[in-house]
Formats: sequence, C-alpha cells, structure tokens
Amino acid sequence: MMNNGDARVRISPMGGVGEVGKNSTLIEFGDELLLVDAGVKFPETELHGVDLVVCDYGYLADRLDDLIGIVFTHGHEDHIGGLPYLIMQLDPHDPIAIYGTPLTLGLISVKLKEHGMLGRVTQYAITEGNKASLGSFEVEPIAVNHSIPDAVGLVIRTPAGTLFHTGDFKFDPTPVEGRTTDNERLRRLGDEGVLVLLSDCVRVEQGGWTASEAGVRQALEELIDAAPGRVLVTTFASNIGRLREVVRSAHKLGRKTAVVGRSMEENLRVARELGFMNIPEGSLVDLREANDLAPDKVVLLSTGSQGEPTSVLSRIARGDHPLVRIQPNDTVIFSASPVPGNEESVARSIDNLFRRGARVIYQMIDPRVHVSGHASREELKHLLELVHPRYLVPLHGEHRMLWLFRELAVECGLKRENVFITEIGDVVSFNLEGAQRDEPIPSGSMLVDGLTIGEVTNVVLRDRRRLAADGVLFVSITLDRETGELLSGPDFVSRGFLQLDASDEGLFEEARERVCNAVAGDESRQPDVGYLVGKVRDTLNSFVYERTRRRPMILPVVTEV
Repeated sequence: MMNNGDARVRISPMGGVGEVGKNSTLIEFGDELLLVDAGVKFPETELHGVDLVVCDYGYLADRLDDLIGIVFTHGHEDHIGGLPYLIMQLDPHDPIAIYGTPLTLGLISVKLKEHGMLGRVTQYAITEGNKASLGSFEVEPIAVNHSIPDAVGLVIRTPAGTLFHTGDFKFDPTPVEGRTTDNERLRRLGDEGVLVLLSDCVRVEQGGWTASEAGVRQALEELIDAAPGRVLVTTFASNIGRLREVVRSAHKLGRKTAVVGRSMEENLRVARELGFMNIPEGSLVDLREANDLAPDKVVLLSTGSQGEPTSVLSRIARGDHPLVRIQPNDTVIFSASPVPGNEESVARSIDNLFRRGARVIYQMIDPRVHVSGHASREELKHLLELVHPRYLVPLHGEHRMLWLFRELAVECGLKRENVFITEIGDVVSFNLEGAQRDEPIPSGSMLVDGLTIGEVTNVVLRDRRRLAADGVLFVSITLDRETGELLSGPDFVSRGFLQLDASDEGLFEEARERVCNAVAGDESRQPDVGYLVGKVRDTLNSFVYERTRRRPMILPVVTEV
C-alpha cells in the first residue's frame, strides 16, 4: 500500500509483554481497530482460586463499532484461549469477524462451542499466499514453523506502512509436518520494506538454534520401544504434530493409542477432519478398549502436562481417575516444559506419579522429550537479517526478554531508539516519517474464577491470601434487641488458625473477656449491629496479633433476639 501523508498506525500490546501468556496486540489506523490474537495466561501461585488470567478489553468495549476483526496466528491457548472471555467483555450484538487458518479456526470452534458462543462469531479462513482486505488493512499470512501445524506470521499492510507480526515461530530445518518457516518469502518481504517488526522473543536467552521437532519424535519412539509396560505421554492438547507422531510411532511398534482428556479428543477430531492427522487406520482406539489390551500393547495420550489440579493427569496421579490407574510397570513421559508459574504443580504431579510406582521421564531426566516451538538467539538474528525492519517492537516475553532482544537487535545494526520496549497498554505510533509514544490506553488483566470474569478483585485476592496464610476466626454473640445486653457468647470457631484445644483455651478465654468488655462498654441501648461488628473485629484483630503475631480473617456474627 502507498504511504498516506502523515497518517500513523498505532500499536498497543493488550497482553504478552512483561509476561508469558495472554498474547494480544491491538493495531489502529484512523478509526479502525484490528486485534491480533486473544490468549489466556495461567495464574501465578499467589492468585488463590483463580483459573485463568485474560486481557482487559474495556478499551475495545467502548469502541466496539470500530473493531473490524480479530486475526489469529495459530491455535495455542495463549493466543486463542481468551476469545470467549473477550466476547463476554464486549457483549456484541452482531457476530465478531474472526480470521485464521483452517486448523486454527477449527480449534477456536471447539473452544467457542464449549462456551455456547459459536454463533457469536463469523469465521473467515485465511491461507498463505492469499491476501485479505479488512478495511484499511491488508493481511497476508506467511507460513511459519511452530509446535502446532498451520501457524502463520502476518504481513499487515496499512496506508502508513507495512507491519510484520511473527506470531510464534522458529526455523526448524526438519519439521515433522514437512513445513518450515518460509525464508524466501521473508527475504522478499524485507526487500519490499518493513516499517515495524512485531516479534516473539520468549527464547532470546537461549543461544544457538532451537532443536528440531524430529529429534523429539525419535526420542519418544525409542522410549516407547524400551518401555516394559503401558506408556502414558502427556503434552499440550493443541500440539497436534507431536500427538500425531506418537500415534504413528506406537502403531509402528505394535501398540494401540487411546486418548484421555476431552479437549485432546476434540482437538484430534478437528485435526483429522481437516487433514492434519494422517495416521494409520485402526491405530486409535477407545480408552475402554485399550484397558482390555495387554499393557505392553498400549500408549495413552493425556492432557494435564501443566499439573492443573482438575486435569486428567493430576487425577491419575492422585489415583482418582475412574478408568486409568497407575501400574508398577507404567512409563509416564512429560513431553512438555512447565509454563512459567506452573512449576510447582507440575512437580507435584511428577511426585505423585512416582509414589504410585510409575517410571516418570521429564525434561530434566531426558532433555530429548521436548523442544521449544520458539526461536532461539541465532534464529532471531536470522529473522532480523531477512526482514531488516526500520522499527522493532518485541512481543511474547517477560521484561528481561524484551530488553535482551533490543540488545540483540542493536548488535544486528538497528538503532537503539528504533526498538520500543512496551508495557501492557502502551501505545507507539509509526509512519515512514518517524515513530513516537502516545498516551497509553486503559488496559490490564481480568481474572477468571469458574464461570465468572472480573469479579475476583484485588480485595477478593487479598482476602484469599489472608485466609491461606493465617486462616479465619469466627466469633458469635447474641444480644437483647431492646437493651443491648449480652445474652450468650462470645463463642469462637477457628479454621486454619488455631484449634480449640486445651493448649489454646487460655488464649480464647482472654479473647472472650476482651469482647465482653468491648460490648459492655457501649452505653447505647438500641444496639447498632454494624457498629458492634466493627468493634468486635477491631478488638480481636489487635488482641490476636498482639498474642500470636498472626492476622486471621475475623468474622463476627451478631444475633439480636
């Protein structure tokens, strides 16, 4: 597209910078908004009871009529998993236009169907080599290699200049699905001129080139062949290429494969329907059928590689899955690395599997069982040499990764002032005349708890942290409605604080005296329950901290009769 005078294209990360997960980038030109990806992030340990973290799309909700579409780079959770929650936040009257490659749209459909939202979007398939016009934007997918088939980078042409969003990528010379990142197309793109490169940089700390997926296929086949009994392989439900290779290897070695986990079953069904799961006839069997076979003739594919408490693998590790029980000769292979924040839960699953007698193989034991789908340092250099952009906005990385990519880009000849390290909500605008930072947009994170979104506030989290650290103390008193006289109590119930046994009786006797004095010291008759609740809470807060140096949540219950 030709440059349009002083018109500027604005870029704002809604997520995925300063963190790993919930990747989502807003691109604006004039009054038009284009969103690239809408992902989720697993919660950190301190987010008690939170299931997922998603982007705050309030800015989009206020400008819903300007949103011309959402384009997805590939089908991983950290790029598509936030779409249902985006729809909840926007609450559009008309279907939202979404664009993606066939497999990506298929996986999105599974997710939207689970939430009853399939009718809330209109889907448009995009394929490499074909251009799609979305208002002032022209979008062209370019094939990139990643740990899921049908991944693309996006050339986004605007009247202000051309952007290239890499999505997640690496340069794998021997990919198991036979498609690598399109070097020649990227070289031609660089020759055409790229105003801004928006690039994945999560693996910039790793030197060299990321190992090939072909090595994982060979390693898994060797481990399955050597296993004396049943083999259970766990990986991401969306890692279609690796799942396919496990099924093929199992078939080659005379084993049947069964899938444990609804999300993996649905993803494989979609992949098979779309031609991305070319496996031998009869190699996949039902789980009940697999349970009737000899253990050394079975491979199980399972979800739960991130140790999620409710996942299939966690239930198997705890011994409460109805159809799969760990047996002494079982081999469990973790063909995935923990997402930042999930290390403890993954370690817990591994420990529980060892307790049940399984032989567990994970990356620290055998590095070959997993390779990243992201470009390492030399590959990022290679990308910069191919595309040689005028400006760079690092994406998909914690702050140190963004910073290190800037240093790498400077080494490769980019001007330091032409690399923009951003926080969520920052806005940088570009055209051929220059670049500048603009006023940030409202942004942040929304916490998903069960089926609710945004209802877990900082206050709720503070209370949950307090409950987890110091427990809760209930105190119950009964007053005469007319006179305010204390009729019974105070009685105490403690959970996660102190048990009411003989050793603590002195403490609670003194607490009773303090509460009685506080209530009796109130000269008003017609008692104000709200006032008394606050007074009892304040009295016990100071007393309990003074005696125990702990701050349990104190919940007074005042009853009038």
